[in-house]
This record gives sequence, C-alpha cells and structure tokens, in this order.
Amino acid sequence: MDKPKHDYLVISRGQWDERASTEDVQRAIDQFYVWYEGHLASGRMKPGSRLTREGKLITQGLVTDGPYTETKELVGGYWFIVATSLDEAAELALQNPCLAFGLMLEVRPLEPERARAEDITNETPPAWRDR
Repeated sequence: MDKPKHDYLVISRGQWDERASTEDVQRAIDQFYVWYEGHLASGRMKPGSRLTREGKLITQGLVTDGPYTETKELVGGYWFIVATSLDEAAELALQNPCLAFGLMLEVRPLEPERARAEDITNETPPAWRDR
C-alpha cells in the first residue's frame, strides 16, 4: 500500500552570492527551471510563483510599505512539493541547483486543521506554551 502524499510549501530565501558571476547564476536559474518543470510534469511538485520586490506589511489597524526583513530572510518565491514525508520533500528540495549560489530553501508541511487558540502553533507566544 502506498503511503499518502502531502503538500509541502517551499519558500526560497536569501540573495545570490555576490562573488558568483551572473553567468553562473543564470546557468543555475536555467537548470532550476528544467528541474522544476520536470517535477511539475511528473506531479512531484505544484506550481508557485516568484514574488515582486514590493509589498505591504499589515498589522493591527496599520498598513505600511514593506516587506521589512533582513536581507538573508527575504522571500523570493514559493512552490509546493508533493511527498510522503518532510524528509522526502527536503531531499527533493536539496537538489535545487540555485542552492550552490547563496539561496536557502525552507520546506514546511501544510497544516490541514483550522487554527485554535489553545493549540501550540507557530503563532503561540512562549508565555502561553507552559500553561
């Protein structure tokens, strides 16, 4: 019996290594799209998108220009991997040719359940975790 497959969000972070040549980076980008499109066609990935440089930061009653993050944390884009486990998804992400030139990938399982205040989640403040 096959293990069930789940979607994993892949977030591309960081900036290109400034010591790399633009030709080398472009070669990695071209290799990425061949790799990515092959996995889209096989069903191992689902499409995502690059993100523009502009954005808005929304907080309680306030909208400001953004995004505001450290350069190493900038999000350049996202897509999805379809895998049976987080480890399998990470192994596939590790094959991304752009990793050789400074980008980092964050792979996260999607949580199918609705949010509840009493659950320990990413949004839970540390003081609530010991209750």
